[in-house]
Amino acid sequence: MMLNFYSNINFNELFWIFLIGCFCGVVIETIWCILKNKRIESRRGLIYGPFNLVYGFGAIVMTFSLSWLDGKRDLYVFLMGAFIGGIYEYVCSIVQEKLLKTTSWDYKDFPLNLNGRINLLYCFFWGILALLWVKDLYPRICGLIRKIPEQYEYILTVSTLIFMVYNSFISACAVYRMSMRLRGVLPSNRFWKYVDKCYPDERMKRIYPNMDFSLKNF
Repeated sequence: MMLNFYSNINFNELFWIFLIGCFCGVVIETIWCILKNKRIESRRGLIYGPFNLVYGFGAIVMTFSLSWLDGKRDLYVFLMGAFIGGIYEYVCSIVQEKLLKTTSWDYKDFPLNLNGRINLLYCFFWGILALLWVKDLYPRICGLIRKIPEQYEYILTVSTLIFMVYNSFISACAVYRMSMRLRGVLPSNRFWKYVDKCYPDERMKRIYPNMDFSLKNF
């Protein structure tokens, strides 16, 4: 069996798959940035730690959506991964734009793009990632997760989950406030003042060097 997913997956494994996806996505993007732009640049999606939620949720989406291709040819896994990855990236772009009033990528200069949100080349990369995930990475990761002693697994999962929830919340708040500051909106309460103080523009620009806050439709 290639995935053997639905028969024995549990929340702990699902969470660690998500977390590993968050981390591996940052590593892959950093390497790609070095090869493409000849420099090291922050590619993380959260303020604390090398994590990117897009890849974490992407790992879960790929795992669920490709499980029915268990035992099928590599070509089918690649094509479905490219298709699903493209849809997923498109949806992520819209969600970020609507919720945070920002964008992190724009493919309008790429050939065969769709509204600047996805393009054929990156769909190809999604297909490669899906193939690697299904054929090699997912089985290996699940094997490692299942080796964690039960008495430690629960504590590790809960503590890391709490950290990631806080990390995601404060990162979203910091990005939102930066977009508001650039539009001249003053903080309306103590919490937003705290966010402005702890996460000023200089710090945010170092963390998110490619994030665009100048949406015209806001």
